[in-house]
Amino acid sequence: MTHWQTTDGMKLAGHLAVPENRRMRALPGVVLCPGFPSKANGGSRAAERIYPLANRIAQNMEWAALVLNYRGCGDSEGDFSLDGWTDDIRSAIDYLNGLEQVEGVWLAGFGIGGALAAHVAQDDSRVRGVATMGAPVDFAHWGLDASRVVDYARSLGIISAPEFPEAIDSWAKSARSIQVDRCAAEIAPRPMLILHGSNDREVSPLDARAIADAHGDAGLRIISGAGHRLHSDPRCIAILLGWLDSQITLIP
Repeated sequence: MTHWQTTDGMKLAGHLAVPENRRMRALPGVVLCPGFPSKANGGSRAAERIYPLANRIAQNMEWAALVLNYRGCGDSEGDFSLDGWTDDIRSAIDYLNGLEQVEGVWLAGFGIGGALAAHVAQDDSRVRGVATMGAPVDFAHWGLDASRVVDYARSLGIISAPEFPEAIDSWAKSARSIQVDRCAAEIAPRPMLILHGSNDREVSPLDARAIADAHGDAGLRIISGAGHRLHSDPRCIAILLGWLDSQITLIP
């Protein structure tokens, strides 16, 4: 388990995988951003389900791969908020980019992890490219029923402090401000990969098309018959790995 601190002093935990035998002097790095936890996918420890993906990327592709446990999740401190999780992704980029052997950082996120990855990447030039899988185009519906989101997050254990949040309206403000299609437009001409399940009942495939259209040159793949949990779909993972492999030509 790897640990680092955010700019506001929060201690985060993550899983860092690096290749055992290196042929390349410099390693490309990728931060893997998990989706929102659920009771079905492991609750607050849902990120552990993509640790094997990080190991595979490291050993088979010779990348440094970091799985982020957002604040409130796994062994990380703090309580869930979209602003907080956005800062956590920024801090993961800081950590991975600061490793001596890493040159170049990419982001790959599942569900809201993909949306937040795009949100961070739009104004962080260190991010060479972004892959989103099942990402929503916005969080407008969260702002409409923020109290219910807080209650659900508390039931999962990703909000544990009884006094958090101090004001639900302020906590929900970021949900109304994130527009992933606008983020994609700012990310261009850096590369984007957008994957979505045709049978995703949590996020419409139309969201993926809106994000791709805004970018203008993104690789868009709608995976036939797939649902929302793309981390367990071998077709999605194969496409992601192929895309990552194509990115190493971008390292100077």
